[in-house]
This record gives sequence, structure tokens and C-alpha cells, in this order.
Amino acid sequence: MALIVQKYGGTSVGSLDRIRNVAQRIKSLREEGNQVVAVVSAMGGVTDKLIGMAKDLSSSPSEREMDVLLSTGEQQSIALVAMALDEIGVDAVSVTGRQAGIVTTGSHTRGKIDSIDPKMMEGYLAEGKVIICAGFQGVRVDGMIHTLGRGGSDLTAIAVASALKAEICQILTDVDGVYTSDPRVVKDARKLPEVSYDEMLEMASSGTKVMQSRSVEFAKKYGVVFEVRSSLNNNPGTIVTEEHDQMESVVIRGVSIERSQARVTITGIPDEPGMSATILMCLADAEVNIDMIVSNIAYDGLARHSFTMHSADLGRAQAALKPCINELSSDSELITEAGIAKLSCVGIGMRSHVGVAAKMFQALGDAGINIGMITTSEIKVAVTVEEHQIEDAARAVHAVFGLDKAPV
Repeated sequence: MALIVQKYGGTSVGSLDRIRNVAQRIKSLREEGNQVVAVVSAMGGVTDKLIGMAKDLSSSPSEREMDVLLSTGEQQSIALVAMALDEIGVDAVSVTGRQAGIVTTGSHTRGKIDSIDPKMMEGYLAEGKVIICAGFQGVRVDGMIHTLGRGGSDLTAIAVASALKAEICQILTDVDGVYTSDPRVVKDARKLPEVSYDEMLEMASSGTKVMQSRSVEFAKKYGVVFEVRSSLNNNPGTIVTEEHDQMESVVIRGVSIERSQARVTITGIPDEPGMSATILMCLADAEVNIDMIVSNIAYDGLARHSFTMHSADLGRAQAALKPCINELSSDSELITEAGIAKLSCVGIGMRSHVGVAAKMFQALGDAGINIGMITTSEIKVAVTVEEHQIEDAARAVHAVFGLDKAPV
């Protein structure tokens, strides 16, 4: 008997018919002799509706109360899925994040899982029950309800799989798996049978929307093998697992795009120790996540820093940086630019193959696409381009590396 943890997103439980479909899928797994824990998100649109109600009542709703409010979306879903299972003869029980033993830390609405005490879930499994667990939530040590932010249900599923030592964690969504690029942009994108944790992590942090990067980080840290697959059919998905020798034969695994990026440049920074730390600390205190960073020294001996972030964070970044740079130097200036996007090539095969960046840049040049910032890691090359050119850029790079064809 295998223990399988599944995660169903908001689209998968977006209507009563889809909830019935989820119940049938879980019943099929039980009939095959498996134990099942299903982690469930709020029904599609419910979280946005709750946020809208809060903002209608308050211009600045308390984050504590937002946690209490938003956690009800998942509680609605788990009860409905458990009812649907009971109706078709499957003994099921719903559990909230607190009942699942999920203990969290951090700020309200941005919680992190600290630990899981799985005793209650283990007891229910021993009784032969299917467990329907609320994603996206836990409880702090002070007893406060705590939500986990974007991708929180994926993180819940991976963490529950780790705590229960499940054979596999299946992330069921409205896509068939992880593709070589977004199939809505690149028509001949191909579904990947497997990727390594590191590749999935880079792809997730570079715009692939299938998984949030922190869920992949957790899976890698605790060795949780997971599969991304569709909740609407029974096709095999994409397995995300430890790297093995055959993986390096594929130079580029995928091309990711991330829209709605903004660039902030600070010029006239004194070339002195601690300047960069001062700037980045201002952004950290404002809880602004930055991505690409480029720094250099100009001909006049003053430094220049540029970094990117999601455009939604640009206003908060400007507010945090203005007083900061005024203290650095009277020569310092803050320059912002929106309307850019990031294109990333990812593949562990880069470690043993040369010329990847050159080939990528040549393809972009031939397509008439100018490159802005460039960053690299051991298995990724990323560039910024004008946002209106990002789809052409993705198609050009996907084609030059032949990603439409399965490796021989």
C-alpha cells in the first residue's frame, strides 16, 4: 500500500462538478489500495472575492484579520470535497492547517512552515480514512491563524508529504506538466517527462507558473519526489526529482518568461564599503523582493547599481529608496523603468557544455531583439528585453536550441 499526497488547486475544485471529479479520482486511488491525503486550495475565484470584500470594508485591512478571512476559503473546499467522497462511499475527513499540525512563523499573510506534527493525520490514516487537508494555512505558536502567501497550497502538500514520508506528492493542476516553454506562447513547446530540483527551481524563479520556487526548495531540502500533472485527465505528468547522470546530456531543459518586471537604477553611489548593504537593507525592510542585480563603477569613480523586481513592487521600492539614497550622496539619483520582461534559459547541461550564452544571444540578435541586463548562474542564463518583444524572444531561443524535439 502506497501513501500518496495530492494537491488540487483552485481550478480543479472550481465548481461542484469539478469537486465530484476530484472525489472520483481519489476514490480510484483508494480502490487501487493506496492511502491518500489530498491538500486542497480554495475554489477558483473565492480568495479574490474575499480580498475584494475586505477592501470594500477597509482601505487598509489588518493582515491578522486577512489571515482569518482568507483561511476560510480552503476550509470551505475541504468540507465540500469530504462530503463528495462520503457520498460515493469513501470514508473521508477534513482537517484544517491547525488540525494537520502545521506550525508556522513569520509575518501575517506571508507565513513560513516551521514544523509539522502529523499525529492526528497518522491516526486518521491508521483508521483507513482519506484525509482532505486545507492548503495555504497553519497556526503560529501563539495560536494565531496564519496563511502562507502565494503558492501556499503547493508548499503545504510538499511539507505534508515529507512529514508523512509519502511515496510521492502529486501536484494536480489545469496543465499536463512542465513544458519546455509556455505552450500558449511557443506552440511547439514539449512536455518534459522529468526535470531536476535545481532546474525546476530556476524555472519557477524565472516565470514558470506551475510551481512557486519555495515549494521546490522545500522538496529538494527534504527529498520529496513530486509530479506535476493534470487533474482533468490521466496523462502522465512531469516528475521532479534528484539529478542523475543522464540529465546532463540535455543542454537546455526549458525557456521561461516573466512579464511585468521593472528596473531600478541608482547612480552616483560612493564607491565605499557598505553602500550596497545599505541600499539592499532598505528594500529588505520594505519586504521588496529583488531579482537580477548588476553593479559597476563609472568613469567618475562613483558606483551604479541596477536591479529588477515585479512591477507591483516598484512603488514600494521607490518609497523605501528615496530617503535612503538622499543619505548616500547628493550626487545619487534614482531612475525607474517599467515595461520590461525577463527571458531565462535553464539546463543542468550548461555545466558541461560551452557556448550556450553565445548561441542564445545570437538568436535574439537575429530576431532583432535588444538585450538589457544579463545574469547567469551555473545552470541559467537570463536577460531582460522589452516586454512587447518577450514572446518573439521566447520563440527564437526555443527554436535555436531545438526544444521542440525530444532528445535522442
